[in-house]
Parts: sequence; C-alpha cells; structure tokens
Amino acid sequence: MSTLNYRHLHYFWVVAKEGGIARAAERLGMAVQTVSAQVRELERSLGHQLLKPLGRGVALTEAGQVAFQRAEEIFQIGQSIIREVREVASASTVRLNVGMSDGLSKLAAHALLDPVLNTPGLKLLCHEGEFDELMAELALHQLDIVLAGEPAPHNPNLKVSSRLLVSSPVAWCGPATLVTKATAADFPSCLNRLPVLLPTGHSPLRNALDAWFEVQDVNPRVVAEFEDSALLSVFAARGMGVFPISTLGMEDLQVVRGLKVLAQTELTEDIHAIVTRRSQHHPLVKQIISSS
Repeated sequence: MSTLNYRHLHYFWVVAKEGGIARAAERLGMAVQTVSAQVRELERSLGHQLLKPLGRGVALTEAGQVAFQRAEEIFQIGQSIIREVREVASASTVRLNVGMSDGLSKLAAHALLDPVLNTPGLKLLCHEGEFDELMAELALHQLDIVLAGEPAPHNPNLKVSSRLLVSSPVAWCGPATLVTKATAADFPSCLNRLPVLLPTGHSPLRNALDAWFEVQDVNPRVVAEFEDSALLSVFAARGMGVFPISTLGMEDLQVVRGLKVLAQTELTEDIHAIVTRRSQHHPLVKQIISSS
C-alpha cells in the first residue's frame, strides 16, 4: 500500500481551488510544468484521474471531487494546528497535573488546590484513579502531585515522598428536612433511624467510620454508598439522607443548597501530598504544600 504524498495533494488542492494549473502555479510561485507533474504523480499513486480539461482551465472528476473534499478537511486542520500552536506558544501557560485517589473527598481536594486556582495561565488537569495506578503515573512523571487518603508505601524503587497536608475533622450533614434540633440532640443514636449515605469501602474514611460506628454502638441505616463525595452531597441535598464530610470541604457545600450540619465528631480525614524528587520543585506543587 503506497503512502499518500501530502505535497502532491497540496498542489492538487490549490489547482482545484484556482480552477487551473497556470493560476495555481502563479499562486504557488512555481513553474506550470512542475505543478502539472506533481498533480499527475498524485493521480498515478491513487490510480484515478482527478482533473479534466474545461475550457482554458480544469474541472474535477467524480474521483477528484472526493479527493478535494478530503483535502479541504486536511488543510483546514493544518491551519488550525498552526493557529493553536501559536496561541499556546504566545501564552504563558503553567501546567499542573494532579492525581486524586479514589475515595478522597473531592470537596476537600478542591479546598487544598484553591491557593493555586487563580494562577495566571493555569492549565489544570485532574485525574482520578486507583492509588496504585496513580503511583505508577507519578513515578513516570505523568503527574506532578497525587492527593490521597494514605501516604505512599515504602518502596525504594518508586522514588516518591509523602507529606500530610491536613488532618481535617469530620462532621455529619444532611437536608434540613432530616437535620432538626431533635436529631442533633440525639446524635449519634439518631443514625440508627435516619437514612445514611456513606463513601464506599475503598475510601480510607469509610474504614475509620466503620470503626467509629462500633465504638459508638451505632448500626446505621445505610441507604446508599458513593465513590464520589460530591455526588454523595448532591443526593443528600435532594433529601436522600445524612452523610459524613471533612470540614475542609464544607465551604464548598455552599454550592449545594439545602444542607445543614448535624454534628461534629472526633474523627478526622487525612489527606497526603505525594510527589517525586523532580515534581516537588514545581512552583505550584510547592505552593500547595506550603499553604497547608
């Protein structure tokens, strides 16, 4: 299978747009014979005639019409590439690739990233995934920082380091229809009666909650479990139940109307920043760590 020669295609495209080889040669600043020979080479490689004589110019054959339509798309994309590259090159862009471990409170993560969100020219890329997957991507320098509910495992081959960013108290919240003075006064026993929404078992916070339930002699009426804390809060705001949340992310709950605080607890949600020796020098990574 022969490879398409895009230079030949470009000459053909110009000829078709100009309606004649002489006009195309003038536009390209080339000899008529050269342009004609390049178009013939394209026809030979495709095995079909693309142009036919029409008066003092040329017209497209049926095969030529198909080739011209595709050439239009190709060279329009080419112009877009030039424009977009120039725009990026002329702008002062700062890229930050953040990995967020499954089960991590996304509202808390947003609060930790808040100090850098107004950085001029910021290009933020957030990737959510399993902890081991994120560790591999960090080691390959595909990520600048990983936010996780646990520190990096001891592995001399990974060349990463962890820092505890925050140990945020956990509160219980819920819709106003469920959170009343009576339920707050009866906390945590009220969790035996109220519908409860919890993070799924892969979240480090869930393990701490299960242990806390046992100590408090509470058997919660769990009606739903969510991997995404932001999604959990939306369902709660619609009246589905009460739920635990890191107080670090409670400020962001203002965007979800109808939620009230039920009670504070002694539980905490830990969030660690994991970086490589190289990424720890990224100016925005340094700012995130120093702001915590």
